[in-house]
Amino acid sequence: MSTANVRDAAPDAGSTVTRMALAPAIGAGLRRALEDDDRVVIMGEDVGRLGGVFRVTDGLQKDFGERRVIDTPLAESGIVGTAFGMALRGKRPVCEIQFDGFVYPAFDQIVTQVAKIHNRTRGLVRMPLTIRIPFGGGIGAVEHHSESPEAYFAHTAGIRVVSPSTPSDGYWMTRQAIAAPDPVIVFEPKRRYWEKAPVNFSTAPPEPLGGARLTAFGNGDATATIVTYGALVTTAVEAAETAASECGVEIVDLRSLSPIDFDTIEASVQRTGRLVVAHEAPVFMGLGAEIAARITERCFYRLEAPVARVGGFHTPYPAARAESHYVPGVDRILDALDQVLAQ
Repeated sequence: MSTANVRDAAPDAGSTVTRMALAPAIGAGLRRALEDDDRVVIMGEDVGRLGGVFRVTDGLQKDFGERRVIDTPLAESGIVGTAFGMALRGKRPVCEIQFDGFVYPAFDQIVTQVAKIHNRTRGLVRMPLTIRIPFGGGIGAVEHHSESPEAYFAHTAGIRVVSPSTPSDGYWMTRQAIAAPDPVIVFEPKRRYWEKAPVNFSTAPPEPLGGARLTAFGNGDATATIVTYGALVTTAVEAAETAASECGVEIVDLRSLSPIDFDTIEASVQRTGRLVVAHEAPVFMGLGAEIAARITERCFYRLEAPVARVGGFHTPYPAARAESHYVPGVDRILDALDQVLAQ
């Protein structure tokens, strides 16, 4: 899959570092994409007049009009199917799936059409289509509003799958996804939408769209690696800071779920000898299984303990009152660290 035009996006001339939350940072990325390229069209349920249920697209329809920020019917298959046709005619559509559990009616369109058209046409047709999906739990929502379906799409060849964990990533990855010549699904951790951090609008993207980010915590040499993404990056940082007096930890924020930057993970595990993989999605058949298998192959003679996995349970996502038991927290990551460090 081509990476052309993905890393480099024109910076915002004259702007400075601004502290802002993830949701408005994504909105700023969408606004800049609309300004820079009149082929960009945003479409989805309530994205226009309401500004989206999380207000990510607030003000965009007012400023760019109803032909470029389009309120659609409640029909995800129609949203993605229409966007597919628009992309074939030269547009760069950005679809919002209002909640993670609503994506399944569009699954057929995504897997059988969007993901395959480039291969089906022997590379003659590109599909510059971006699909934004708020995902994960922690907001006390009802059924179908707190799921983690990313493994379905990471398993599907022909689609990039990414997930920002910071406002800076929210801004830059949004722009990079829209600039990409290939279909990109952006899983946005909804329970981090209002956590603030600095965003530098005046620099080039700090990382390529497919690259992971590594951060070290604790004094001395790191003795364990935590690999995670999305909402659990903040949780992993809290766990690493808690464990800092006893062990050094390197955290790999994947950022890209397909492709996965295995080289960065391998380099960290070669240093630490131990690996914990954490995600909100169920452990069974989750991304952690693929990462554990690949790193075991690559680092077999360096691993001091079996790879530990932390995640949701193999059950439907529970009602809001029980979600604190389902979503991995600091204690479960610390338990996994204790497990790998004890061997």
